[in-house]
Amino acid sequence: MTTAGRLPYPIALTGDGISLREWRDEDLDDLVRLLDEPEIARWTPMPSPFDLEAGVAYLKRARQSRASGQRIQLAITVDGTRPVGEVLLFGVDAGVREAELGYLIGAAYRRRGLASAALSLLSSYARSTLGLSRLVLRIDPANTASCAVARRCGYRLTGEPPILQEGPYGPSSLDTWELVSAGGGTRLERLRNVAARRYGRRG
Repeated sequence: MTTAGRLPYPIALTGDGISLREWRDEDLDDLVRLLDEPEIARWTPMPSPFDLEAGVAYLKRARQSRASGQRIQLAITVDGTRPVGEVLLFGVDAGVREAELGYLIGAAYRRRGLASAALSLLSSYARSTLGLSRLVLRIDPANTASCAVARRCGYRLTGEPPILQEGPYGPSSLDTWELVSAGGGTRLERLRNVAARRYGRRG
């Protein structure tokens, strides 16, 4: 599978005690319970309050984006049934084999390692099956829990300029994190190392 075409649909991934699956219409009530929460509204561009109408629109957009192959948007479950969160992959650039990922966990299910498991599982799929070489996250530095998940899964800050995002609680500034390659370091760090070696040889 390459990133030149549409992203695969449907898919289901299992590992590390979790199962990732496509969203279903019958998930509506659980989705509203997960996303109608101040902490999620604070860090994401989700509408707040997140009611049934918002949930219907969200599932419709998710289904359209999946069917058109624009993004991977999966419910996180521990047994393949009731959703406890979401993990997604989007913004695919086939030219540089790059994509962005995101994740959220409902308030009742946090501090169980579910976000880390889901992010690791989808990151591995993106690398091994989709052939993507650069995976990034955009996280508000004040969101310490999300930063901890990123770090635990092997992502590191790139030092790139912050990205501004508007949300229900006002603007936020997002740092870019990149999954460190097997060769060590983010792409920006590797470029700096190459430049340093070249400069050193000249000296």
